[in-house]
Amino acid sequence: MDLLKGKVAMVTGGTRGIGYAIVKTYLDNGASVALCGSRQETVDKALAQLKAENPDYPVIGLCPDLGNPEEVAAAVAQTKEAFGRFDILVNNAGISARESIYDYKPEDFTKIMNLNVTAVFNCAQAAAKVMKEQGGGVILNTSSMVSLHGQPSGVGYPASKFAVNGLTKSLARELGKDNIRVNAVAPGITRTDMVAALPEAMIKPLIATIPLGRVGEPEDVANAFLFLASDLASYVTGEILSVDGAARS
Repeated sequence: MDLLKGKVAMVTGGTRGIGYAIVKTYLDNGASVALCGSRQETVDKALAQLKAENPDYPVIGLCPDLGNPEEVAAAVAQTKEAFGRFDILVNNAGISARESIYDYKPEDFTKIMNLNVTAVFNCAQAAAKVMKEQGGGVILNTSSMVSLHGQPSGVGYPASKFAVNGLTKSLARELGKDNIRVNAVAPGITRTDMVAALPEAMIKPLIATIPLGRVGEPEDVANAFLFLASDLASYVTGEILSVDGAARS
């Protein structure tokens, strides 16, 4: 398939898990991709894995501080300089937490909001400026099933993802006039490194809450990001697309 042929994307949090699957899916569908990670070591490792699969993949690695608007703007500019345009931004970088409210440190709450919300704003702002100049683009954000239903601990994570949903819907309304579509994907329980490391005794009860009877794969989520980035979704904006097997708890 070549659903993204000729398109250029930047994917934050692209070194592993869902982010890596998005990068590979975009490359396999004809896009050129700037893969962003928090550490040069992990960026280099991801690039090596991709090049081992296909030496001709048009992919570069970047390591901006997403909390720094200047570094984010520079990464967007570097992506455009490398590939000639800038069509798709995927805000996938994020962290989670499970602490009880009684044990939650204020600095940890601030940390999770900075990466999960402020960084999304920084990237969206920098990307939108470039997209407007070239006549349009797509901004996609990684939300979570807990943004719709909450979770029984680690309140910072669902709070941050509720905020991502608000950013998504508001930016869709604001940027539509500039031909920029903004959507989010809300994954459910997905087989990332963290989930794969869980013992079978913990996995089975999780699967029992999913009507489709299985944990999601990173590729399941990446395919949703592919659809929303492609022209197949040319009239879809302001949506939070759940990819969770109908799990609702």
